[in-house]
Amino acid sequence: MDLLALADFNLVARHGGFGRAARAAGRPKATLSRRVAELEGALGLRLFERGARTLKLTEEGRALHERTGLLLAELDETAAAIALGGAKPRGRLRISAPLLFSQVAMGRLAAEFAGKHPEVRLEVTTEDRPVDMVEEGYDLVIRVNPDIDDSLVGRIFLRDRLVVVASPGLGRPAANRAVPAVVRGLSGGDAWTVAAAGGRSRICYEPVLRLSSLIMVRDAVKAGIGAGCLPISLVSHDLTEGTLVHWGDVDGPDIALWTLYPSRRLLSVRVSAFLHHLKQAFPNGSPDELASYVTGRSSP
Repeated sequence: MDLLALADFNLVARHGGFGRAARAAGRPKATLSRRVAELEGALGLRLFERGARTLKLTEEGRALHERTGLLLAELDETAAAIALGGAKPRGRLRISAPLLFSQVAMGRLAAEFAGKHPEVRLEVTTEDRPVDMVEEGYDLVIRVNPDIDDSLVGRIFLRDRLVVVASPGLGRPAANRAVPAVVRGLSGGDAWTVAAAGGRSRICYEPVLRLSSLIMVRDAVKAGIGAGCLPISLVSHDLTEGTLVHWGDVDGPDIALWTLYPSRRLLSVRVSAFLHHLKQAFPNGSPDELASYVTGRSSP
């Protein structure tokens, strides 16, 4: 396969037309059209549907663009790094991160990373939904307890745990009596199983508020309207200050934050630099480190 023709095809696909691609690259439109036609002839496939005023990728063209576009970009980056005699991070780095982690930590992490690597254009999108990394153009995603995906490579960089907390004025209920609770969204269940000094116990609850953000849940719990189940990193400072009291650790696995990237991609210098940045911020990946980072205090 002619790699130059493949590069021209991806250029046209990326810009959505021969004219726009020609203007962006400073290349003749006729040359791009000829090279793409030669590639279609060599493959025996139609890669674009050509209309009077529109140009649209065929299903085969879309598959080829998705599988080769990022690889060609990485080859260009590798060649540029070798030519410059080093692997200095530069260019765009797109990251998708979950809502709560973004709200409490990503702003500071992004600012520190930008200070270390001024030639990287960092873009962070906040969302909890699963994303298609290739289709949506992400270099790295951060997710909480993600489902297994053979197309992705992942590693845990941080752990957190859930605790049940309440304001000091809200008394813990007697056995089998429900406590008013603030929950996130449409959380199911009617009891928390917690481990405390006296062993495991069940805390029955009745939702009085349903909120979409864990930060809102924490603030409502601090206001005394009900108990809540929250990550320790989000309430550690309040427990230390006495504005919240600890009713027990939720019985179950820890919350694990993962970094993920496509398994078929070479790990870019930019992604490697950001993974190293996370490791420096959270060397042990413990809940206490995240709590300390959120509050700006040194971990014990």
